[in-house]
Amino acid sequence: MRAPFNWDRLASTPETTRYVHPGDRMKIEHVAIWCKDLELLRNFYGTHFGARSNRKYINSAKGFESYFLEFDSGARLELMRSQSIPETTNDPHKQFTGLIHMAISVGSEEQVDAVTTRLKNAGHEIIDGPRRTGDGYYESVVLDPENNRIEITA
Repeated sequence: MRAPFNWDRLASTPETTRYVHPGDRMKIEHVAIWCKDLELLRNFYGTHFGARSNRKYINSAKGFESYFLEFDSGARLELMRSQSIPETTNDPHKQFTGLIHMAISVGSEEQVDAVTTRLKNAGHEIIDGPRRTGDGYYESVVLDPENNRIEITA
């Protein structure tokens, strides 16, 4: 297992003192994915990771639709669709600059194995693992139905 990051050390450096203040609680509010099929991805994350969905938001004037999915931890994923957004042409098997993956912790190595097996049996492509990484994670990497990389971690 890797050592925890020392946030106190970061907060006390002269370069960051004006940005990080003791007691501040920063968190990522949500991650967003432009997608082609909202219902397909909504069902994928609900079925395999227990995400709960709000009602679909529709802005007809802008041709925009979205769902917010919430996980038990409070983390949220926004799925968005608009006809004006072009499809990604990157090969999902290759790394590239920009947002490359999101990680979902399932709580244990046994659960990583179980969720990975369930996804494989459901026809989803497993890119890697399950395996122990050099930095101490136990993970697998799977593609969701629109080829977004998902790391499943313990």
